[in-house]
Amino acid sequence: MILPIYTYGQPVLRKIAQDIDNTYPELNTLIEDMWDTLADSEGIGLAAPQIGRDIRLVVIDLDVLKEDMPEYEGFRKVFINAHIEEYDNTETASSEEGCLSLPAIHERVVRPTRIRVKYMDEDFNEHEEWIEGYLARVMQHEFDHLDGKMFVDRLSPLRKQLIKSKLRALLNGKFRCAYKVKLPHIK
Repeated sequence: MILPIYTYGQPVLRKIAQDIDNTYPELNTLIEDMWDTLADSEGIGLAAPQIGRDIRLVVIDLDVLKEDMPEYEGFRKVFINAHIEEYDNTETASSEEGCLSLPAIHERVVRPTRIRVKYMDEDFNEHEEWIEGYLARVMQHEFDHLDGKMFVDRLSPLRKQLIKSKLRALLNGKFRCAYKVKLPHIK
């Protein structure tokens, strides 16, 4: 089932998500719904807070980039209880990012090119590994959602000021996108 994506201003996007265990209700159905939602929105990553769940669950599909990045052919993974354990700040890179929860906003973000992550796969097998390159960027972006952060939080004060009107438009529902969204209730 395709779920609506929560947009900027939704409180769940600012909450720190909770770890879960294998007794989480209907987890397999939720994961399938997240895959369907990700495909429908033509994204590459989706974190549970983006569909209104404050749990540490992320799906990433880099297979869609295989023509430009053949090294990611077949890469389609679930990350449960995902945490970044360490950032290797010896090398950083600036690259443009967008977000399904921030339609029509794209900005350059500086991030470390290498991180150490800990997570469980969908069978609840634990993994701990160093990740590099583009996948490290995607994981940082998605795992930020689990910590109540969004890529716009990583912009300089000047860039934040320059996109303030775009963020306000998002809060007021004045944007277009090709997928289902859930707008915040603005008072």
